[in-house]
Amino acid sequence: MYAQLSFFDGPRSPEQVAAGDYAGRARIAPAIEGLGIHARVYRMRRADGGEVVLSVAEDEQALLDIQKAIMATELLPGEDAALLPGPDRIELYPVIDVRDFGSGR
Repeated sequence: MYAQLSFFDGPRSPEQVAAGDYAGRARIAPAIEGLGIHARVYRMRRADGGEVVLSVAEDEQALLDIQKAIMATELLPGEDAALLPGPDRIELYPVIDVRDFGSGR
């Protein structure tokens, strides 16, 4: 199992946050769904608009394929590239331990 952390450093304007939300929903999620890869994505956001996106998949290649699919998408009508600068950094890690606390398992 592998995890990818994508950092979008704040502060980010409300317009940047809204543009990122729209891109994720209307363009990026469909591109990932079209791959047929099982992955889980967690988005976390601070008050200043900074975000960390945690993506988890069974293998490193799946995460690389997701990155490639996202980068291959074209902006949708109305999207402004200036509001979508992309992540400040991406880090990829092998998952060495998973614990599920309080689930009764």
